[in-house]
Amino acid sequence: MELLYASMLGLLTMSGVYLLLRARTFPVVVGLTLISYAVNLFLFAMGRLNTGMPAVLGQASEYSDPLPQALVLTAIVIGFAMTAFALVLALRAQGELDSDHVDGKGDQG
Repeated sequence: MELLYASMLGLLTMSGVYLLLRARTFPVVVGLTLISYAVNLFLFAMGRLNTGMPAVLGQASEYSDPLPQALVLTAIVIGFAMTAFALVLALRAQGELDSDHVDGKGDQG
């Protein structure tokens, strides 16, 4: 299971970096989103989530750690806002520059 989880993290990160290196704005936005998904899964893995463990409330010898869950929920909200802002910025650049290239120059070659 750990091999599957690690390979999924690697695949998401690899795909995100590949899309970030593209010269178009929409693949860059999708690449940022994939990298944020990979970071969220990594935070879950670092939290060692256990099934059947009680929350911090109550009397038990071991508790599940709520910090990774809180970090991932916060990261999801921030990632959604970042994606929305990047899409609006890309649409604005498309409208004003008539190009979706990251450098704004378009196809001139």
